[in-house]
Amino acid sequence: MSPLKALPKIELHLHIEGAAPVALVREMADARGIPTDDLIGPDGFYIWRGFTEFLAAYDRVAAMFATPDDHRRLAEAVLRDCAAHGVLYAELAISSDHVAEGDAGRWAEYLAAISEGAAAAEAATGIVARFIPTCIRGLGPERAVAAARLAVGAGHPRIVGLGLAGDERMHAPADFAPAYAIAREAGLGLTAHAGEFGGPESVAQALDALHLDRVDHGVRAIEDPRLVARLADRGVHLATCPGSNLALEVYEDWADHPIARLREAGVSVGVSTDDPPFFRTDMTREYAGLSSAFGWDEAEFRAIARASLDAAFCDDATRALIAPCLRG
Repeated sequence: MSPLKALPKIELHLHIEGAAPVALVREMADARGIPTDDLIGPDGFYIWRGFTEFLAAYDRVAAMFATPDDHRRLAEAVLRDCAAHGVLYAELAISSDHVAEGDAGRWAEYLAAISEGAAAAEAATGIVARFIPTCIRGLGPERAVAAARLAVGAGHPRIVGLGLAGDERMHAPADFAPAYAIAREAGLGLTAHAGEFGGPESVAQALDALHLDRVDHGVRAIEDPRLVARLADRGVHLATCPGSNLALEVYEDWADHPIARLREAGVSVGVSTDDPPFFRTDMTREYAGLSSAFGWDEAEFRAIARASLDAAFCDDATRALIAPCLRG
């Protein structure tokens, strides 16, 4: 095992369907007679061009998982893959809109299934998982309120936060304030995608309107020094995904990515994979790219993992369980 692969890691920005192993999706499709020639390439990765096609391909992959057993297998497979790259703790973004469409009974069934998969992965590898129900921007604010109510109403011990994902160009962050108020009142941690395709103003607007505890991506904050200082002063963590940003051409190459400059400015940053088989990445490849670009060593990566654990939405007992493993 390579030294980088063996390093203990924390993953806070990972979409469960977006992390679906290609082999598992192919198996599901074959069993149902669904052609995948235009979804899975000969190189074993998902096919898409541009952000809009990526979202469409994501939805096609998500649709492969229809039954509780499908979802159980998905959760276990995703978390086993994480553990194989040294991830000790992962927060999975999940979507009631993809699996339940507002139905509380189906949502409870789904949560039970992925919890069973997470427990199986933990028993086999030691990885600990929690869930972040995530609203989909393109479906609008009313659906977000429904998703927040489902998240809170479930009372599930693995649900620790609320997120917002999808096309950042659709709707203003303030449109989702009612959904976030529901989650905040219930004590859930709050995060949202911002500062990926939207500029620094999208990060500032999300912080102001949604009162976020952390930000998914957030990297384009680097374009506004005052916003960078605000993030550093408030201790707002950015769950960055450099490989995702490169694949979607937000940045040209690893050396161009602002993660190092954000760290140097005092911003808390983490490393995650977002949707790894779509973006041809995994946590080891993320670490390798950053090590090559910035010369980061084991001490740097352990510090990043500790910052991520500090920003995790888990309880203190879970954090205390994981923390000793991150010491160098």
